[in-house]
Amino acid sequence: MTTQNAQTSAGQGSHHWVLTLELPGRAAMTQFGTYTPPAGTTRYDAYVALRRHVTADHPEMARANTMFFALESNQL
Repeated sequence: MTTQNAQTSAGQGSHHWVLTLELPGRAAMTQFGTYTPPAGTTRYDAYVALRRHVTADHPEMARANTMFFALESNQL
């Protein structure tokens, strides 16, 4: 899954992300993709944007707990 405005000319965002959400005792899900944040974006801003992106596609997870979040450079 790639977030909106996440594409670069190479076809991948500048950062790779993984987000795991859990509704205790009911459901859990992990999503991942690439993302290119706008200039001046903080790690918190990116987390909020990516969580909103995921929960827009899965509204039942809007009140879920975040079990894991990673955001790292997509360059090796």
